[in-house]
Amino acid sequence: MMAESAYIGRFAPSPSGPLHLGSLVAALGSFLQARSQQGQWLVRIEDIDPPREVAGASGLILSQLDAHGLHWDGQVLYQSQQSERYDALLAQLSGAGQSYACHCTRAKIKQEGGHVRCLAAKNTQAGPAAIRFLNQQPVYSFRDEHLGLVKVEATQAEEDFVVRRKDGLYAYQLAVVADDIEQGITQVVRGADLLDVTVLQVALYHALGAAAPTWLHLPVASTRPGLKLSKQNHAPALDNYQALKNVRRALSILGFPDAVLTEFSQLEKLLEWACRNWSPALLPPQREVLVEQ
Repeated sequence: MMAESAYIGRFAPSPSGPLHLGSLVAALGSFLQARSQQGQWLVRIEDIDPPREVAGASGLILSQLDAHGLHWDGQVLYQSQQSERYDALLAQLSGAGQSYACHCTRAKIKQEGGHVRCLAAKNTQAGPAAIRFLNQQPVYSFRDEHLGLVKVEATQAEEDFVVRRKDGLYAYQLAVVADDIEQGITQVVRGADLLDVTVLQVALYHALGAAAPTWLHLPVASTRPGLKLSKQNHAPALDNYQALKNVRRALSILGFPDAVLTEFSQLEKLLEWACRNWSPALLPPQREVLVEQ
């Protein structure tokens, strides 16, 4: 566990490709929130899904952050090196009766109305099984620093979500909570596309006997309503030689006035100014901002 700090934030990309404008918005928002509070800003590489990883992407992502002036504190944490800790938490959940094996596919769960627990109780199938968290004390809402009280549909909040996949890989929900606890993260700053899973993560924090961090969800950069910039949607990679232009665009999405941003001709000076003048109150009220690729 890291030494205590007044504020510890993080940026946690997956190495499924290079960073693009949408991921720069998330990185920059979390960076500004940490630096504006004289806190630590950590970087974590979420490399627990080898089939989705792109060779060399981890190193490329770190070089992109560095080229855009987003310099992190301490050592980069790689999830692929945390298996012993994840196994210990899985054993803790199992020992407390807070998890169970499940052979159900997503299609079967949807067909049966989405109640995973009942299906698992009836299923006697042999072979590899996923491990699901037994969500006995669901969380239906949480408070976001920008969006206020966020309520989630019961069907989402009550899900017995996967903590280890059928193929033996650790699931995102387990790894992200485990690492935020281990690194002492005090606030999670990320895109609003992850709003709904927040209640699942809070429930897991509670089950593990840990205090959940506070939350700040940023607007998602989208090319049209409901279609966010992403690697899956072929968002172009950030050009390190256009770092100043890229950071200006990201700051504009975060609510800074364009007229002021264009006054800066040096990246370092722009970031220094942005850190001094950042506030979540700048963020636009909507959960996504339309941009051109």
